[in-house]
Amino acid sequence: MRISVFGATGMGGTAIVEEALDRGHTVTGVSRSPESLTPHDRLDVRALDLTHPTELAPLFTDTDVAVLTLRFAPGDEHLLAPTTERFLDAAAEMGARLVVVGGAGALRSPSRPGLLVLDDPEYVATPWRPLARAGLDQLRTCERHPYDGWVYLSPPALFEQGPRTGAYLRGTALLLTDSEGVSRITSGDLTIAVVDEIEIPGGERHITVVRTG
Repeated sequence: MRISVFGATGMGGTAIVEEALDRGHTVTGVSRSPESLTPHDRLDVRALDLTHPTELAPLFTDTDVAVLTLRFAPGDEHLLAPTTERFLDAAAEMGARLVVVGGAGALRSPSRPGLLVLDDPEYVATPWRPLARAGLDQLRTCERHPYDGWVYLSPPALFEQGPRTGAYLRGTALLLTDSEGVSRITSGDLTIAVVDEIEIPGGERHITVVRTG
């Protein structure tokens, strides 16, 4: 399968590139500084400032599935939703599936299911609300878009650099917690979930994952 990873040198993006290559896929890694990616005979690298993308459709040429893992600097969070819309437009034009690795704020709180994680101070402290709000706006942008070839993956409350254990639990719109009551996952295990969804789509539009154990 031909996979393009936008944001390929971030914590999640780097792990997704490595996982997809390990499974035998052909990968295009797109980032502002793609030279930091480890060379591979099935990896093509492209330089692009994803916060100010120009013409995107050519980057979707010969792409079966694109992964968007994008973060903005504090103060620029409001740019996330309109930038995502441009990627949706390009995916629609080129007929590629799009997996958006978004934020946990759009999930329902496990302790108060009528409340979004964004609005639950147990999970989102006041300084982090703009980032969480941007993730919710990003999901709403996907839901409003006429193209239906997307899936939005919300990580747990804690998304950390860490190893691949191979053990995760998948859910939909409710924030999940592990056996210790903590909502977390490593970059290695989130990556497994992303590539699993690419290879065998589950059919849901909004999904989430959590570590097990």
